[in-house]
Amino acid sequence: MNASFRLSLSSLRAHRRRFAGTFLAVFLGVAFLAGTLVMGDTLRASFDSMFGDATAGTDAVVRGADTITTPGESQGVRRPVDTDLVRTVEAVPGVAAAAPDIQGAGQLLGSDGDPIGGQGPPTIAGNWITDPKLNPYRLAEGRAPARSGEVVVNRGAADQGGLKIGDTTTLRTPDPVRVTIVGLATFGGEDGMAQVTFTGMTRADAERHLTARPGRAASIVVRADPGVSQSELVDRLTPALPKGVEAITGQEAAQENTDMIASQFLTIFTTFLLVFSGVALLVATFSIHNTFAIVVAQRTRENALLRALGASRRQVTAATLVEASAVAVTASAAGLAGGIGIAAGLQALFPAIGFPFPEGDLVIGALSLALPLAVGVLVCLGSALLPAVRAGRTAPLAALRETAVDASGASRPRAVIGLGLLALAVAATLTGVLGSPSLWSAGGGAVLALVAFVVLGPVASSTVVRVLGGPLDRLRGVTGGLARRNALRSPKRTAATASALMIGVAVVSLFTVFGASLKATMDQTVSRSFAGDVAVSTPSFGAGGSGLSPKLAPAIDELPEVDTAVGLGRGVAEVDGRGRALTVTDPAALRRTFDLGTVQGDLDTLGADGIAITRQEADRQRLTTGDTARLVFADGERRTFTVRAVYGRSELVGDYVITRAAWAPHRTQDADTLIAVSFKDGVGADAGKAAVEKVAARYGDPEVQTRDEYAQSSAGGIDMMLTLVYALLALAVLIALLGIANTLTLAIHERTRELGLLRAVGQTRSQLRAMVRWESVLVAAFGTAGGLVLGAFLGWVLVRASDGASDSAFAFAAPPVQLVVVALVGVAAGALAGLRPARRAARLDVLRAIAAE
Repeated sequence: MNASFRLSLSSLRAHRRRFAGTFLAVFLGVAFLAGTLVMGDTLRASFDSMFGDATAGTDAVVRGADTITTPGESQGVRRPVDTDLVRTVEAVPGVAAAAPDIQGAGQLLGSDGDPIGGQGPPTIAGNWITDPKLNPYRLAEGRAPARSGEVVVNRGAADQGGLKIGDTTTLRTPDPVRVTIVGLATFGGEDGMAQVTFTGMTRADAERHLTARPGRAASIVVRADPGVSQSELVDRLTPALPKGVEAITGQEAAQENTDMIASQFLTIFTTFLLVFSGVALLVATFSIHNTFAIVVAQRTRENALLRALGASRRQVTAATLVEASAVAVTASAAGLAGGIGIAAGLQALFPAIGFPFPEGDLVIGALSLALPLAVGVLVCLGSALLPAVRAGRTAPLAALRETAVDASGASRPRAVIGLGLLALAVAATLTGVLGSPSLWSAGGGAVLALVAFVVLGPVASSTVVRVLGGPLDRLRGVTGGLARRNALRSPKRTAATASALMIGVAVVSLFTVFGASLKATMDQTVSRSFAGDVAVSTPSFGAGGSGLSPKLAPAIDELPEVDTAVGLGRGVAEVDGRGRALTVTDPAALRRTFDLGTVQGDLDTLGADGIAITRQEADRQRLTTGDTARLVFADGERRTFTVRAVYGRSELVGDYVITRAAWAPHRTQDADTLIAVSFKDGVGADAGKAAVEKVAARYGDPEVQTRDEYAQSSAGGIDMMLTLVYALLALAVLIALLGIANTLTLAIHERTRELGLLRAVGQTRSQLRAMVRWESVLVAAFGTAGGLVLGAFLGWVLVRASDGASDSAFAFAAPPVQLVVVALVGVAAGALAGLRPARRAARLDVLRAIAAE
């Protein structure tokens, strides 16, 4: 074993360039994984510290005991508490101070008139708590609000909106309120918690603008007397509280806030990055395997001589694995250092892109060190295992033969196995998307499809490369023909090299198709359901924004240009024991502006005790017109509603519709999410839109859009997602290109004598460079073509599976322009990967090349 170890190290030193691509592939994959884990640990620790510092003076929180959570939301709606309860709490022994915490949505307008925040993180308004120990915000500049209309805002929001102390601006609550900034605050020592904005008002203003009626608060924050622990304080408070109200410790409240951030942002964000780390490492696996397979093939005679001199199979296999281990350990260790550097770079970069990283040192947990190192080593060793076993099986007599290029791969058994796997993949996916909808079945079929493509790669490479390279014979003559033959000479190697790029292109194509399908779905939804001419809407995604004033729709409806203006508000209640979103609106006007499909019953007669539901929900609960449904609201009240109408479509309207009169007793901060406007006959689109914009300007100036503009803005988050996806997938494509370049470099070393003979019989340096570049392009074209087919198929599977698992009807769309761009980028990347190997081949000395073994 010692001899094998020494032999492996001497081989590594002599041929270290062969493993440069392998080193970089492992390094990049491990660095991305380690950077993601370190960044996640740091963010969690930073938010823990920030919430802990901000709420250090709060020993207990009194709040409603129950929450109603609707599907797709992690944070539920909680019952408000009476502010009169503060006196009861203050009378409990051990309570030093208590204050109501009134919170609601409030969005500031910046100095340019544009809203601050609102594209994701929440925009919050509340009362400025005068007790500095109970207030999580600390006054950094100016003073606290003392009169109506005065506010304190977090310094990050002021900087983002170009505001300063003394400025007057508008606060959407959602009714517009003119406010004057008298102070700037920090949260836990930070200018703002990520992009969350906060506006602190006087208590009277907060009750007036953020609650349905005075005397209600989101919670009551409590400070204990010295010597009273938080748990002891909660134990004393609990017996004094009315039914439906609970007390939790300040530590529990801070942990809930951290967990909320973790569930809504950190977990999703880090999981998203970890998925792409996995894609990068999967791509690296193919590149590493290919490198070791080529190196083993090139060292056939060397390994055979070792066997002839008495080396056992185990020793030859071990020697190859020692080389892989050395590369794996050094590259993974370097990747760890690179990952820590990536996390530090992101910590510095995030504030520049508008997402402040909470201050603090990087947190590097044991798992964040051990997992990337273990994954890097295992990926490298696992990729080298089969080539190492193949090296150990080298027969001693192979020392008497010339080194042969591995031309295996296009065998009949491989074709049969690959076609069998492909058939199973198609059957599983079709069952999962066309039969009984199942994401697990569709996902299993997608994985099988990927395996089938990899297995069939060597079988298909000969045919595909011949087809793709056919024009080269005519366009590039002998040079093109030689490039095509070089790509054909080892189908297994060509397929393995192309597989790395195929996976990267497949994932890019998958997200391109899925993104285009989401846009098509939104267009289809708006076209099918929205019958209005213009829409006034809030941000299309996230918790930000404040909604639209419920007074805006009636004001627009009074315009002479307008036929109908209907606002869609949002409420929540438990229906049949499950949290459900309610659409609060004028049902009569709703039907004139939205296509609800076939309506059974009468929408005009809902009144204060009627409800309309979709056909799907009616069938699920076995309800029809005239039946009753029991609703439990967030304020704890239970009411029985009569089903007075059943309608067909729910895409923009939702599954449950009640009137504003029915919602009024249970509302908190009333707001509309969408106002649909239809013009009278003969009113032009431009004139009608201009009239609506004038009215909207008086209510915080929300955006007024045509139907097409509304559909595009609703899908705006998709473009942001795709941009991030493409940026992250660039790493996987880079690793794939390193694999192609490394394979070509090793192939040039293998074909040194052949290249020398070509130069000797008259091939010029430029022709030789062109031959190598075109070979690289053909390999990349093969991988790109396979990736496009696989990605489009997986995109279709994802769309159809989502369609089956969702209440909404998904539309499939394969955007030709974007997919052509992906194809061109893949081929261009192949040409780029071939530049360095081509230059190296052209620099070969002719006489030495001919004399090479």
